[in-house]
Amino acid sequence: MGSTELAANLFRATQAEEKLRRDEVKGKDAANRTHSEVGMKVRQTIRELGGTMPEELPVVESIKKIETKQRKQLGKTETPEKKKGE
Repeated sequence: MGSTELAANLFRATQAEEKLRRDEVKGKDAANRTHSEVGMKVRQTIRELGGTMPEELPVVESIKKIETKQRKQLGKTETPEKKKGE
């Protein structure tokens, strides 16, 4: 998840949490509806602002893959140490 998607998701989660608390929402079904409503509003706002919808954002490469690539690159760029006696 890239920073744009992460920020939108965090905004959605915090706003849903605030709404649950403010409206004193009780029960799992009501909480799920509240989360869904807030999520739809966030998506509507992204759309109205001309932003890119989360499902249309480019896939971000995983940290594991980036680390593996970096290790391989470092291995290729390092010069082998001379053996003792050479």
